[in-house]
Amino acid sequence: MLNPAGNIITKCGGANAVAEILGVHPSNVHRWTYEKSRGGSDGLIPARHHQALMEFARAHGIDLSTDDFFATETKTGETSLGPQFRFRHILGIEGLSAEEITFLLDRAEGYVALSRSRQKKTDVLRGLTIINLFFEDSTRTRTSFELAGKRLGGDVINMSVATSSIHKGESLIDTAMTLNAMRPDVLVVRHPHSGAVELLSQKVTCSVINGGDGSHEHPTQALLDALTIRRRKGRLNDLRVAICGDISHSRVARSNIHLLTTMGAQVRVVGPPTLIPPKIDRMGAEVFHDMKEGLKDCDIVMMLRLQLERMHGTFVPSLREHFHFYGLDRDKLAQAKPDALIMHPGPVNRGVEIDTSVADDIDRSVITEQVEMGLAVRMACLEAVTLANPS
Repeated sequence: MLNPAGNIITKCGGANAVAEILGVHPSNVHRWTYEKSRGGSDGLIPARHHQALMEFARAHGIDLSTDDFFATETKTGETSLGPQFRFRHILGIEGLSAEEITFLLDRAEGYVALSRSRQKKTDVLRGLTIINLFFEDSTRTRTSFELAGKRLGGDVINMSVATSSIHKGESLIDTAMTLNAMRPDVLVVRHPHSGAVELLSQKVTCSVINGGDGSHEHPTQALLDALTIRRRKGRLNDLRVAICGDISHSRVARSNIHLLTTMGAQVRVVGPPTLIPPKIDRMGAEVFHDMKEGLKDCDIVMMLRLQLERMHGTFVPSLREHFHFYGLDRDKLAQAKPDALIMHPGPVNRGVEIDTSVADDIDRSVITEQVEMGLAVRMACLEAVTLANPS
């Protein structure tokens, strides 16, 4: 159910659009959809903004009446509380609807503006505790989750696996139960084994966000990629996206395929037969083994890192040969559309999956922009799961 504020925000094009119309910060617009217990206004837009929104709606042919500004009762007698994220965990993109993905992206839009302002902090998570539990090395994901929690006013703890009881042989489940006894509000977990994060989520009462589990999923990476694309292209639907490289071992590829197909994009996977899993076409992706053919007329070219640490056996003859056939250079990129965006989740292995001149293309490469969007997306995810799990 949409509350009045959520309904009007959706009709007017999202929180950023409403913020621009009214000359307010997007975070204020988001807050109107919150319950009062979370510092919001129970889904009611302040009366001083009604006239400006009505005038905007009339000018743009939007169906909006004065009744839309006020709460209505449902058949059960309950008042609608607005667009709420229904999951207390974010374990993957699979299972999220297009509306829920859009909800998270719209929330993240507001945090992009906040991060670019001089005053970068808010108190959305004041009094709440976030623990980052990373069983694998990470620079971008762990740092951005730490910064996201701090900018939202939360208390953030980075737990070092190397110096914890895990290093002494403690099991994942025992670790989860130990941390749960300390009453954190959110656990952000990265683990080398697929499914480990979901298992951990079953043993705790707090919210859990998947920071990447094995070759399974990396939901916040897919969300930040989607936000980057949407901000540059204005939409996700009907775009042609080529995901290239090591598809078999990539959690980023799986999450992006789930998200992009859900949002109406056309997804291609490009790589050698040894690096593309069988039956991946059942996920809605079209398979190509020739790089130039796969990139033809694409709007987005998303390169992936060779996951050498997950490979047990020989999947490519050599790194040089892999680059020759599947590395992104100017010649192969010419097959895509002239304004095609170049993306990479990082870390970038130059000369292995992408040429330096392409990675540093100031007009088309959005690799550093992806990092910026990652911070905003992780702020949105932390906010969403804590609202869905207020206890």
